[in-house]
Amino acid sequence: MLVIPAIDLKDGQCVRLFQGKRDAVTTYSNDPEATAKRWESCGAQLLHIVDLDGAFSGSQKNLDVIIKIRQSVKIALQVGGGIRNVTTISTLFSAGINRVIIGTAAIEDPEFVTYSCSKYPDRVLIGIDAEKGMVAVRGWEEVTSIDAKQLAKRLEGKGAAGIIYTDITRDGTLSGPNIEETKKIVEAVNIPVIAAGGISSIDDIKKLTKIKNLWGVITGKAIYSGTLDLKEAIKITIQDT
Repeated sequence: MLVIPAIDLKDGQCVRLFQGKRDAVTTYSNDPEATAKRWESCGAQLLHIVDLDGAFSGSQKNLDVIIKIRQSVKIALQVGGGIRNVTTISTLFSAGINRVIIGTAAIEDPEFVTYSCSKYPDRVLIGIDAEKGMVAVRGWEEVTSIDAKQLAKRLEGKGAAGIIYTDITRDGTLSGPNIEETKKIVEAVNIPVIAAGGISSIDDIKKLTKIKNLWGVITGKAIYSGTLDLKEAIKITIQDT
């Protein structure tokens, strides 16, 4: 299981939101490139980057910063937030981004998802953000009546390279991951699943390693606030593999 540090971008800065609320923001760094280098030096193999401005507006707002991060580290990058057309995907891939994450568009534009997964096999992940098992969209501001597990199965059939499953009620809260719902998603599909939301400690990482076939876990606030040592977390997961 990979431990994947998150870099959430808002107005060009590294921030974290509480439960995805745009007005509940904490700024951790005004130097995203240095932050990326820091996580790379801790042994991270992959960085998870989200353009929060893009997630709320529907179009990428921090592309210049993302490109600078790409130029500053050698490890793989996956990027999400405001990716709702093929032009944006092409721009990111041309800039050296390894994989992209489609969120809201997975619900609102299924043809775009199908086309993107076909055009870029193994490079398009789907972000499924959920509250009590129901999918949330548009920067988590709208909760739908769509069941997360059913959506995951449907998107697997469309050719998605993997699922990033986030429990939005726990994201940024340090309250621990939703083990039960994460396990349900992993068991529902045969493609890689990455868990996110609520990670606070080494104990949380250990609990997630017990979920058979869980591919990875994203951690944000815990490594920025110091409740989780990234090096230690990576070391533990390597030992468990």
